[in-house]
Amino acid sequence: MNAPRTPRPAVFFDRDGVLNVDTGYVHAPEDFRWVDGAREAVRHFNALGHLVFVVTNQSGVARGYYGEAEVAALHGWMADELAAIGAHVDDWRYCPFHPDAAVPAYRAVHPWRKPAPGMILDLMDHWPVARDRSLLIGDQPSDMEAAAAAGIAGHLFPGGDLLAFARGLRSAQV
Repeated sequence: MNAPRTPRPAVFFDRDGVLNVDTGYVHAPEDFRWVDGAREAVRHFNALGHLVFVVTNQSGVARGYYGEAEVAALHGWMADELAAIGAHVDDWRYCPFHPDAAVPAYRAVHPWRKPAPGMILDLMDHWPVARDRSLLIGDQPSDMEAAAAAGIAGHLFPGGDLLAFARGLRSAQV
């Protein structure tokens, strides 16, 4: 018999433009540059006892620019970078689908592609998330739409230092 899992607040981070500088279809460590304070923001939420998730549209897969293996490898590299400062992401979701995909296998209107809430809802199905105390940090209106559709607070990151932004959030979740 499994012990009950106590719901915890969660933070859902968009990736490109929030955790890393969005230079367009980032898929390799050599092209990746952390946003100022991003690793520390993840550690901040870890220390608060939040579950930490990444939810990211990856249309570069659908466009044929890179494959799902590159997405997984980059997320593994990011996890190692975070571990080096005592931070971690509890789980990752990405959506490789796009309605105008060049790669037929990925041509779809998919419930995981933001602004749809599918990635968030899937994580909530797999983890003990306290929805009323959870939030999403994103840099696009589609991120805010996904958060609202999932029933969590959305916070639009304007750029700058992500740790300072996270510490400045005035909500019950943080």
